[in-house]
Amino acid sequence: MSLDIPWVEKYRPQTFDQIVSQSIAINNLKKFVKNTNIPHLIFTGPAGTGKTSTALIIARHFFKEDELDTNLLELNASDTVRIDFVRNVLKNFVNQTLIKDGSLKLVILDEADNIPGQVQQALRRIIEKTSNNIKFILLCNYINRIIDPIISRCAVFRFVSLPKEKIIERLEYISEEEKLKIPSEKRDEFFKQLYFISGGDLRKAINTLQMSVALDLLENLNLNEIFKISGFLDVDTLEKLKKAIKNKDFIKSREIIQSIETFDSRNFIRQISEILPSLNIDPVKIIELKAFIGDIDYRISQGADDLIQISALLALLIENITL
Repeated sequence: MSLDIPWVEKYRPQTFDQIVSQSIAINNLKKFVKNTNIPHLIFTGPAGTGKTSTALIIARHFFKEDELDTNLLELNASDTVRIDFVRNVLKNFVNQTLIKDGSLKLVILDEADNIPGQVQQALRRIIEKTSNNIKFILLCNYINRIIDPIISRCAVFRFVSLPKEKIIERLEYISEEEKLKIPSEKRDEFFKQLYFISGGDLRKAINTLQMSVALDLLENLNLNEIFKISGFLDVDTLEKLKKAIKNKDFIKSREIIQSIETFDSRNFIRQISEILPSLNIDPVKIIELKAFIGDIDYRISQGADDLIQISALLALLIENITL
């Protein structure tokens, strides 16, 4: 067993055929890369579904290992893409003359949907003016955040959420390769828990597995501890909260939330969504509540105060409890 390198990198797919459950996108991409005259590309879909791995496979398809440093520019747009960067580093890379004239160069922009609109306009102009041998691959979770002038210049490939069985299958493979000693009686439940924690994000599932190993949690496997370190409510705390909500005790419910050291509001929202049917709420009201939960999740993602939003959610749940 090795913890020296992240397992998401150690077990990253190296060929198209190793990409999990993206047959439509992959089959079309195999046709696209048969010649170097590929269009600019956008890969869109949930996190952890293989977008970055696919972009790197394309790069390795066109470049030898010693060409990657000169022919490939890989960036996380959230961290680095600002106006000055676009004007300087990106332009320099695009305009750089290669020893082998006319050879392909690739720019991979991860989390491109987080690029500010003004910077996207500058990026659009660079894409328009680049020669035929410069190709961009933009990776994003939400394509609606990419401006239309960029989308119209790219071929769009959609990556879908990975099914539960495929994520568990990959986790089992890694566990076997790393010779992990997982108690047999808890093995199935452990992998199901990793899937739930991941929310369909294979990268997150693998990271949680490695974190469980690094913290020595497998030998005496306590599934509640896995929940806690991942920012979820453990089973006992969740049961206490359910009881307080059913008793219409808003003060107690709020105290439970405030007492959790590793509280993650968006993970909590996922857990609440799962337990709604067990809260003595009219099924018709549950549909309305799920819409409200979606609004709460969006507000938190946009920077709203976590406690205020979760308190509003608790109040509405309690209001709809039928005694």
